[in-house]
Amino acid sequence: MRAMGSYPGIEPVLVHTGQHYDDEMSRVFFHDLNMPDPDIYLKVGSGSRTVQIARIMEKFEKVLLKERPDMVIVFGDVNSALACALTSSALNVKIAHVEAGLRSFDRSMPEEINRVLTDQISDLLFTTCEDAEDNLLREGVSEDKIFFVGNVMIDTLMRYMDKVNAKGARDQNYAVLTLHRPSNVDHEDTFKGIIKALNKIADHVPIYFPVHPRTKKQIAQLKLEKYFQTNIKLMDPMGYLDFLKMYSRAKFILTDSGGLQEETTILDIPCLTIRNNTERPVTIDRGTNVLVGTEEKCIIKEAMNIINGKQKKQKDIKYWDGNASERIVKILSEA
Repeated sequence: MRAMGSYPGIEPVLVHTGQHYDDEMSRVFFHDLNMPDPDIYLKVGSGSRTVQIARIMEKFEKVLLKERPDMVIVFGDVNSALACALTSSALNVKIAHVEAGLRSFDRSMPEEINRVLTDQISDLLFTTCEDAEDNLLREGVSEDKIFFVGNVMIDTLMRYMDKVNAKGARDQNYAVLTLHRPSNVDHEDTFKGIIKALNKIADHVPIYFPVHPRTKKQIAQLKLEKYFQTNIKLMDPMGYLDFLKMYSRAKFILTDSGGLQEETTILDIPCLTIRNNTERPVTIDRGTNVLVGTEEKCIIKEAMNIINGKQKKQKDIKYWDGNASERIVKILSEA
């Protein structure tokens, strides 16, 4: 949105679907990142994946028929991206997909299906890393549709790092945890196993855990509150800047998030990803990320390596330089 301001010929209309409707997971980000208020708010709210996608498509169709855009830009792998892309395709509106080509190769993940389908119907595919282009070419996407531009989330990170002094010394002896994926928090045995590992790690360093609304619901439903030891500090969700300030000073991060794998790589913070696969392998090959799965022993082993001073160091990643947005908007202006 900021980069588009440099191109008078582009007139953006910002649509917020309401898929992320919780106040602390939505409004706070508009405030923290100085984003304009949405021009259109669809208010789709909660629901199963299919219900959410159907609601978005129904409401977004009306937006397209009224606004008649030249192109719809969707980001990432959320339900909103797929729903808006499908609706645009049905009405013959061109689609640009930012963060295209990422693959975990795990079709049991809803996000993977969203990514693959969105890429297949997009007209412009903006990739964050070179392996994403390889994935798209293998799937038959025409090379002239693919543009390697870098990572817009790193643009945001670099813009706000100085504001929170994220480059400062990490002299705090604590870890930060985020956990929200269904594969981790919807299955009681898996969730309990992860908690056991976290409790043992918390014997050595305190763990701060801003709890995603979905995860909070699962903890209550599965009655897991009693399993967290006192050195794991359960907290309310945080805004972008507050969270960046906290985790940028941490000894290491434990997460199942995609974006945090990337941000910790740029900040050179050790990251343990509690998943069996990742759609962001560049963070392993050139970053600080270690894939630890969900097995208790492996999570503890890699955490102890970091606590004992053994950790990966990041290497430069092409185009993760804070200028991806400008590259994208320049291409859009010429499309």
